[in-house]
Amino acid sequence: MFHVKHEAWTRWLGDLSVERSRLELLDEYAAILLDEAVPAGMIAEADAPNIRERHVGDSLRAAPSLGPSGSVLDLGSGAGLPGLPLALVRPDLAFVLAERRRSRAAFLESVVDRLRPGNVVVHPGPAEKLAPDADVCLARAFAPPGRTWEVAAALLGRGGRLLYWAGRSFDPATDVPPGARAKVFASSGLAHGGAVVIMTRQ
Repeated sequence: MFHVKHEAWTRWLGDLSVERSRLELLDEYAAILLDEAVPAGMIAEADAPNIRERHVGDSLRAAPSLGPSGSVLDLGSGAGLPGLPLALVRPDLAFVLAERRRSRAAFLESVVDRLRPGNVVVHPGPAEKLAPDADVCLARAFAPPGRTWEVAAALLGRGGRLLYWAGRSFDPATDVPPGARAKVFASSGLAHGGAVVIMTRQ
């Protein structure tokens, strides 16, 4: 039987089956965020009591939308959100965490070294410098929709998709960037979270 903390992670994952060892890594990661990312200012101190839901759970809710295979690029990963939690529950996918700020990239490299998920590489620089062959781009607190799509569209391979964590004010009628087709994935369970918007080329 899963520990109660492990059971809490599964509510974000839909029908996705995840090994217990990977769920335990989520526990470790949440503890690192609390102990290190909050004091370093990577996560607001006010969010500390709700790190599991507001940050890790919010990241995990996109797991059912990642697709069956391929490469995933996290644009401006920061403390590893949303890319690292998703990598922990999707060991079948290859993740790149792009982070231009040196201190945060060093933090990500340290976390990956400790957790050893086996499917994560840290790119310590702008995502724009990477080859345009990603199957999925992730963007959570990266940039407004238009700029995010501009960056992602240049990095996605043929048929690629952007998963964009939209704010609660996002309006699909007016906020979808030119050249993009969008599908709103609103199933959340997060009290104050906006939708995850899946964007593809028209």
